[in-house]
Amino acid sequence: MPTVNHSGTSHTVFRLLGIPGLQDQHMWISIPFFISYVTALLGNSLLIFIILTKRSLHEPMYLFLCMLAGADIVLSTCTIPQALAIFWFHAGDISLDRCITQLFFIHSTFISESGILLVMAFDRYIAICYPLRYTTILTNALIKKICVTVSLRSYGTIFPIIFLLKRLTFCQNNIIPHTFCEHIGLAKYACNDIRINIWYGFSILMSTVVLDVVLIFVSYMLILHAVFHMPSPDARHKALNTCGSHVCIIILFYGSGIFTILTQRFGRHIPPCIHIPLANVCILAPPMLNPIIYGIKTKQIQEQVVHFLFIKQK
Repeated sequence: MPTVNHSGTSHTVFRLLGIPGLQDQHMWISIPFFISYVTALLGNSLLIFIILTKRSLHEPMYLFLCMLAGADIVLSTCTIPQALAIFWFHAGDISLDRCITQLFFIHSTFISESGILLVMAFDRYIAICYPLRYTTILTNALIKKICVTVSLRSYGTIFPIIFLLKRLTFCQNNIIPHTFCEHIGLAKYACNDIRINIWYGFSILMSTVVLDVVLIFVSYMLILHAVFHMPSPDARHKALNTCGSHVCIIILFYGSGIFTILTQRFGRHIPPCIHIPLANVCILAPPMLNPIIYGIKTKQIQEQVVHFLFIKQK
């Protein structure tokens, strides 16, 4: 039941419209969404299975990739099934608590992925700059601590948003022109002052994602400095090749993330029929393409996938 206060009725149920202006095309739009989601789900699940079952892949680089694949599954599952429910069954109604839960996992998983990419950059830095000390630095104990730290940082920074949203009175429109909930997108329907929400969201962005980007950039500057001081051209090529997959994923993840943030903040004049599909593509593209990129660019994973899918069946 809605609660009543000095500002009037506070909505406890919202309606996600999907893609405004393209409701007639929702069934057709759902096809690439469904195919992309199944691809992301199967690709990342296969990646996790192969890494966990093959002892030859129980190295820091692949264990971090396994973490990234798990985060990709969570990120895509938080958004795409909801979008498909809207497209197929017009099931756009969502309670306030469920909306907050969804945005909590979307934002925390995004920060988690950013942290994993930073850790993977650190892994490449150690492997190239200190190859003889690689196994002594990145021990199993340190990897476990890194996993816990990444998780605590992502969930710990987003957790206060729950209370920042719960304190608000949503007395304005309860129609959300989107396929999923996000922090400021929900907060803007409140009658209260949401400056604290805006500034807290900005501080999280600067202290996590932006800081991660800076540290990744510094890591790769040090990596390039070490690579170009290698005496052998073959050694330089091999070192750069080991970073290729990671660089592709960094560009894909942060490129799509930056685009989404910019359109949310400054894209008021962009029609929803363009903005909403692009926002979904930016969330779904990394989970779908990450396994493909690593499958193509990483020989060890490529061999294991071929063995699992073809040779094993024979």
